[in-house]
Amino acid sequence: MINVPDGFTFVCHINEIKEKVGKKFIVEDEEIAVFLVNNTYYATSNMCPHQHARIIFDGFIEDEKVVCPAHGWEFDLKTGKMAGGRKGIRVFDTYITENKLFVKIIPQTFNW
Repeated sequence: MINVPDGFTFVCHINEIKEKVGKKFIVEDEEIAVFLVNNTYYATSNMCPHQHARIIFDGFIEDEKVVCPAHGWEFDLKTGKMAGGRKGIRVFDTYITENKLFVKIIPQTFNW
């Protein structure tokens, strides 16, 4: 039995993720993009906030940032923020054990 912290959900085996090549997954009804950069795994929302396009997984990696392939917007893979600290995309905690990648999806709450 694998010991995984509470709230983390299995996504894939780590050998499915290639260096600087994004891959999309659906985890707990959330479409995410997963990246491997310099031996670190990142998980972000797959939706670019510019036109709500689900294409972040297809972006290219530059200096631990993912660049939207359609709009050129850059998002820090650690924080999800854009240049100047502007709001960007959601990021999710990752956990690796026994060559398996897990993410922690925290549902968004809205205060309408």
